Amino acid sequence: MKLTTYLNFPGTCSEALDFYVKHLGAKILMKGTFGEMAGPGGPQNLPPGLKAEHILHAQFQIGDTKLMASDGPPERVEPMRSAYLTLSVDSNEEAERIYNALSDGGEVIMKIDETFFAHRFGQFRDKFGINWMVIHEKPMGPRN
Repeated sequence: MKLTTYLNFPGTCSEALDFYVKHLGAKILMKGTFGEMAGPGGPQNLPPGLKAEHILHAQFQIGDTKLMASDGPPERVEPMRSAYLTLSVDSNEEAERIYNALSDGGEVIMKIDETFFAHRFGQFRDKFGINWMVIHEKPMGPRN
């Protein structure tokens, strides 16, 4: 069994994927629009609020993790609230770079800082509505 995260965007999927390529080094594995993948009747039978150039299905990779994404009707796509994508990095500099790039234009939930469990840890919702945590973990021994 494998668990894969599937992200939905309100018409901004292509822009979000480009953003993640630029700032996270994401690799687009496949991307198809409603127009390219139209079945019988063609792209004229799209859900309300979607256009032929919107993404019907995409697969992309960040590090070793594969994710999937698409656009959905804007009135039905809701921002993430209780789930976070967590990026674990190897340096304070990388944590701060990613935090600053991805949180720009979004909503800071927890400013990046040192905690008892991390050299750097921060939480935010990016401008596309996706929740993220960035962490540069401290070595932790057994706890009593």
